[in-house]
Amino acid sequence: MTQVTRTPLPKTFFVANTMEIFERLAWYGFFTLSSLYMTSPSQQGGLGFSDQERGLLQGMIPFFLYLFPVITGALADRYGYRKMFLISYAIMCPSYFILGQVDSFAGFFIAFMGVALGAACFKPVVTGTVARTTDDTNRGLGFGIFYMMVNIGGFLGPFIAGYVRAISWDWVFIMSSFWIAVNFIPALLFYKEPTDQNAQKGKPLKAVFADIQEVLGNLRFALLFFGTLIILMSYGAKWLSGQTTLLVYLAWFSGHYLWNLKGKSDLTAPWYKQKIAIGNKPFVIYLLILSGFWMVYQQIFITLPIYIRDFVDTSDLIAMMASYPNLLSFLAPVDLSSLQTELTRLSAALVNQELTAQAAYFDLVHYKVMVPVSELSLGLNAIAADPSQAEGYANAWSTEYRQINPEYMIGLNFLSIVFLQLLVSRVAEKFQALPVLVAGTVIIAFGTALGGVAHGAIMGGVMVLTSILVFSIGEMVASPKSQEYVASFAPHDKKAMFMGYYFVSSAIGFLLAGPLSGYLYSEVAKQAQRPDLMWYIIGAFGLITALGLILFHKFGVMKHPANKPVASEAEVM
Repeated sequence: MTQVTRTPLPKTFFVANTMEIFERLAWYGFFTLSSLYMTSPSQQGGLGFSDQERGLLQGMIPFFLYLFPVITGALADRYGYRKMFLISYAIMCPSYFILGQVDSFAGFFIAFMGVALGAACFKPVVTGTVARTTDDTNRGLGFGIFYMMVNIGGFLGPFIAGYVRAISWDWVFIMSSFWIAVNFIPALLFYKEPTDQNAQKGKPLKAVFADIQEVLGNLRFALLFFGTLIILMSYGAKWLSGQTTLLVYLAWFSGHYLWNLKGKSDLTAPWYKQKIAIGNKPFVIYLLILSGFWMVYQQIFITLPIYIRDFVDTSDLIAMMASYPNLLSFLAPVDLSSLQTELTRLSAALVNQELTAQAAYFDLVHYKVMVPVSELSLGLNAIAADPSQAEGYANAWSTEYRQINPEYMIGLNFLSIVFLQLLVSRVAEKFQALPVLVAGTVIIAFGTALGGVAHGAIMGGVMVLTSILVFSIGEMVASPKSQEYVASFAPHDKKAMFMGYYFVSSAIGFLLAGPLSGYLYSEVAKQAQRPDLMWYIIGAFGLITALGLILFHKFGVMKHPANKPVASEAEVM
């Protein structure tokens, strides 16, 4: 048997992977801490947003981040990868910095959208570079290295950001802006354009929109679908009451039904005269089902950090690190001066009945201490009677009840993928895509539900880490197979096109994940005081997704006649 010689990976491949690390340092350094920042009180350097506002931002903005590459990728093919890299950095660098300077919802929304637009310019270009600088002999290795770089950046970003936020929240955004600024150096000095722009101009945007209509559906379908999601998000953000939402939905669907009666089936007619048309129905249904997977997946980044901060006692991990004071001060820093000042303020507010002991508890968790409500009430009353006792209580509680920064615990997700992905993939490749995808989804559902057990558990910190590890194994099992499954039923001559639109499921998942997180955290975790139930509900969505995948495979896959495969133009290129 002849052994194929592997083509050496070119310098541009490694330049692109280096830029990927820095971009992931910036993104995960901010995004993993974003829930903590947005919900922290303004006096502690945060924005003081409600859980609904936080959820809306974390759903809507990343939705566009994952949707825009459909267009920015086409622009990169036409005008050059290097130009698109430079444009993305020129947008992201100031946007990250501005994120830390604004304090209003509108200002943060605009700056966050800037980050999303810049990242949407970056994503298709870096993956396109990896694809164009590898061939059949080294493509598996190339994308394996790329995936490792993603997770190395994802692991280091929150650690560095967690360290600098002890100085000031401003430094989190300064560091993200700095990582993007560093990327100008390799882009300008070392990156070599992997495409011949004189010979390749890529698809015009008109052809890109024609592809969207063929694969996903026409503009009438997009209007109905996204309008439906916006109404749902408005309910999740508490902009609409339940009764109003039902009335709006009734009017929305009735209007589209009547509009559709007068529409034409001719897709060449003006969009507003067309009937609602879905492109490839099995593929669209698959994307909608898979969006449930991504909706559950995103909770580890947008819900788990604040859940750990507010409800999980990590003192068991603190006790394990007692012999390593330097490590303890890094992973669980407490600013004694700020804590003492806050205790004095809270004691006065409690005595004046401006807040309850429960509200004071949720305020103090921002200072990395989790004091039982009963003990906190006694302590604050004592401080109110004698303010000089604030220093003693601050010292005592910072020693007995200090907590680990949540972002450091989330880092286990990235670290486990770096070390275990290859092993998991080798085991999973022996099985068909669907059973593995379903199994991975079930594992993720179990991992999220396991997180609910951590609330009130004696070994709360260990339980959360176990939950993250189980969740990560599910991710490693399911995520690669979710793409492989698309290839199993997509028309052979259009596989490349279908893979290009696969990430729409991630966009929809983000759009749903944010409002779901905001609603459950506010109504179930805090108001009903059942944070464990919140995670059980999220886990149930994972099980529903797994069931949906099974039913889709049984009833929804479009059968194609057996014929000789013909490589598509995209695959030949």
